[in-house]
Parts: sequence; structure tokens; C-alpha cells
Amino acid sequence: MFEKSISRQIAEFAVGLKYEDLPEDVVFAVKRFLYDSIGCAYGSMKTHDVNAMRELYNEMGGTAESTVIGFGDRLPAVSTALINSLMIRALDFNDIYWKDDPSHPSDLIPAALSVAEKVNASMKDVIVAIVLAYEFEQRMCLFAKPGVRERKWHHATLTQFVSPIVAGKILGLTVDQMVNAIGINGSHNHTIGCPTAGKLTMMKNTVDPMAVQSGVFAALLAQKGYTGTEKVFEGKEGFMDAFIGWDAKEEKPKPTEMEGRDGVSSWSWDVDALVGNLGKNYKILECGMKAFPTEALTHTHISCMLNVMRNNNLHYKDIKEVKVTAFAQAYDILFDPAKYRPESRETADHSLPYCLAVAMVDQKITTQSFSEEKLKDPAIYEVIDKIKGEPSLEFEKMFPAKQPSKVVVTTNDGKTYEEYMEFPKGDPREPMTMEDLENKFSGLAEEALSAERQAEVKDLIFNCETVSARDFMSGLTV
Repeated sequence: MFEKSISRQIAEFAVGLKYEDLPEDVVFAVKRFLYDSIGCAYGSMKTHDVNAMRELYNEMGGTAESTVIGFGDRLPAVSTALINSLMIRALDFNDIYWKDDPSHPSDLIPAALSVAEKVNASMKDVIVAIVLAYEFEQRMCLFAKPGVRERKWHHATLTQFVSPIVAGKILGLTVDQMVNAIGINGSHNHTIGCPTAGKLTMMKNTVDPMAVQSGVFAALLAQKGYTGTEKVFEGKEGFMDAFIGWDAKEEKPKPTEMEGRDGVSSWSWDVDALVGNLGKNYKILECGMKAFPTEALTHTHISCMLNVMRNNNLHYKDIKEVKVTAFAQAYDILFDPAKYRPESRETADHSLPYCLAVAMVDQKITTQSFSEEKLKDPAIYEVIDKIKGEPSLEFEKMFPAKQPSKVVVTTNDGKTYEEYMEFPKGDPREPMTMEDLENKFSGLAEEALSAERQAEVKDLIFNCETVSARDFMSGLTV
């Protein structure tokens, strides 16, 4: 039995964390992820999903508490939390952390920004809340053994526990209120895995923002005295009990052999991974960024393909066959039959055959690689069926410490070219430079902002600790 509930241990750390506690490299990391995320938001301003969601919330209206990134609409914080999170997420180009579970911690940034505008908090407060977002979202990815994704659930199931922490920190909740906020939100946002399986829809990028939005609502409810289940993690019929591998009566792991997406394994929980050694170091320093606007597990494969094409001066018409060796999780997600004829951006950016076909034809991957026009490019379908995947148990054992890929290209004249990589650009072991980030931001924001405005926004972000959240958000408006 725990001396204190898991949610109370989390709440005590979150409530106690101060800006002055944060090392300089952690604060700088927050600014880098903020810069990357705001760029992703600008890049999504013309997408149908963002504009449909924005239109709906503008029709609903409400108190002008916070701002929609770029557009400048003023809406309730609960509304902008969803819209802004969807903007960051919509292109599938924001950050990535993948251990036992995947996650995109930057989806949570709007939970801090929206509430901070509402209460007129400082950006120093926002920085602390963002550190908490990354800390607990990434720890949640280490918590379930195997992860909830292996158990056929979506990682929004993890975000539901973290978003009320982020919003609650900005609101200045007490420990008891924070415990209630976690208990409120953790009771009703368990998300099934289908949004990222098979033929994908706009919900692929929306379920996590919805868990972010409801966390803001939960924190606001807790501030009003609303109560939630304290033992939402370890208690009877709580998260761990319901998701198997836990003895709720004794409050201890109960490893159970279960069949998941990739076969039979022992399901259990690592509580220490979630709440052990809090404050000793910060998980945000272990999070990666994306060099391509695609599903994270495609990245090493894309890099291999681009290297083969560019380094050997190949043309897509030269190619007879492409064999891709991937670890089992990647193969399962990226090579199912629906991925060979994607009909939407959401399916295409999760389709390794499509991404590799674009890399072969264009020798680059950008946000335009998933436009409606590109989805109909006959050159793509001239080569896509030449791409074959195979799962590797050897590679599976290397994951998640590494994301190995082997691509073997055979040309029409019988020559073969092979490329092997273990982790992609943007991984903390090969981080994106500031020049990389500037180029990515520019590519995303160029239709919305002039070069001069891009420079102003960058300066605002990297000096944000000197301004209020309201001034910060107004400075992002196009």
C-alpha cells in the first residue's frame, strides 16, 4: 500500500516546482520546443480540420479569455486549449517521445498558454507548467509495461492525466485541488487505438488535443471545489486495475500474460518510472523533434531512402524494388494494406510506403508532400507497390533505445544499394541545430509571416520569460 496516492505524489511535486528550480538548459529546451510548436501551429492555419474546429468555436462564442495562435480570435480558455493544441498537432510535425508508449508532449503547451492568458500569468509560470507537461507525459510513456499502445489504446489515454496538472499549475491549485483535477480528468478520457490504425481520419490528430482541453476543464472544476477520484491510478477499478497487471487490493504489480498487438507478453506497471526521483533531472531534455512532417517511426526509414537516392544519383524510374526492414511495432503501424492507397493526409503521413515513394520521386519530404494534389501524383503510384516491408525481431529488441532501419534498393540494372540507420535527425542523440529549427520554422510560417515577422516571433519566444502570457499570445497574431 502507498503512503500517499500516486496522484498526490505527482500533485505535491507539481505544486512545489518553481521557476528558480529550473536549470538554464531546461529553460532553453522549453523555448526550443515552444519555437518548434508555434511554427507547427502557423503551418496548420490553412488545414481543413483546424478551420472547421475554429469555425465551430467561433460560432459558439463565449468570454474572451485567451487567443487562438496566429488568427487572433478571442475565446474561452477551454476553447482555445483545443484549437491551439490541434494547430500544433495537425501536421504531425511537432515533437516526439517514444519509449514503451509514444507521445507528443507539446500537444499540452496550450493547456498552459490558454489558462495563463485567462488569469494574466507570466511566461515564467508558463515555462514551469511546460516543464511539468514534458515531465509527466514522458514519465507516463515509461509507466505501463508494455505501453498502452501495445494494449490497443491511444496515448491520449496518458495525456488525460497530465493536462490537468499543466492547467492546474497555472491556476495555482492547492495539492488537494490538483489531486481532484487529476481524478476528474483521469476518469473519462481513455482513448481506443483506432484513430491511428488502418485508414486514418482527422481524429488521428484530434484525440490528444481533446484530452488536453478536458484537462483545462477539469482544473477549472477543481478550483471550484469539484472533487475527483484520488486513487484514479492504483485504486479499485482504477487505471492500472482496468488496464491489467495490477493488484488493486494490495496495490502492487500483478504481472499477467496477455496478448497485445504484437503477441503475448507480461503486462505490469512501473510506479517508480512515474513518480521516482522527481526533480533529480528533467525529462524534457530527452524529448526529440521531427525533421519530417510524418509519423515518428517513419523517420529513420525516410532518412535511409533519401540517402540512397541522393548519394547514388538515382532517379525513381531506375528503381526495380525496395526492401525495408523495420522493427515489429513500426511494421504493424506503417505497412498495413490501407497505407498503400492513402486517401487523406492523415493516412499518408502514417504510410511508410507513401512516404518512401515521395522520397524516391521528389527526394525530399515537406508539408506539401501530403497535399491533395500530391496524393494524386501518378509518379507515386508508379513506385509505391515496389516497396516491401518485413518485420525484424532483432530490430524489435533494439527498440526503443534505437529505431533501426535497413533499406535495400535494387535498380533495373540489377545493382543494389543499402543504407542502415539507428536513430533519426531530431533524436536527442542527433539534435536539430538552431539553424535546422529556423529552417523548419520558416518553411512552416512563410505563408503566414514575413521574414521580418518571423524574426520578431523568434525573439519573442526566446525572451519570453520577460513578458506576460497575454503579451506573448498577442505577439503571435499574424
